Amino acid sequence: MCEERMTESVFEPPGADRRAGWPRRPCKPAEARRAVERAVAERCRTTHRPCDAAALSDALLVASELTTNAMLHGGGVTDFRVDVVGPGVRVSVSDRSDELPVTKPPTDRQGRRRLGGHGWPIVCRLSRDVRVSDLPSGGKCITAVVPLY
Repeated sequence: MCEERMTESVFEPPGADRRAGWPRRPCKPAEARRAVERAVAERCRTTHRPCDAAALSDALLVASELTTNAMLHGGGVTDFRVDVVGPGVRVSVSDRSDELPVTKPPTDRQGRRRLGGHGWPIVCRLSRDVRVSDLPSGGKCITAVVPLY
């Protein structure tokens, strides 16, 4: 389970000693957004190329939606990864559910507006590439690549 107290760096940096207390996954969507912000900021520093603020906003929203959906519908986040690859940021969120994400109509059978159901369409619209993979131990991993430039 998630730790009550989080360190400054929310996710395991490359080469970190797992026994040193680095959490493996976000406990809240805000932690996923911070991980994306850090990864993109580091890439911008090393490439000396500024990131489009609107593009970063899209990446943060995708990370938040994937994490929220895993928590609400997938039995919780089992793994989380963020990488800046080429001109985009790749966010991967794994959960315990084998069920595929679905898009629900905005209204129910009586014509009343539904609450929720907007996250998956947002992820698909903002991402250049979205993949859903079954995990060998059960559950799934959703990977989305969001353009940064």
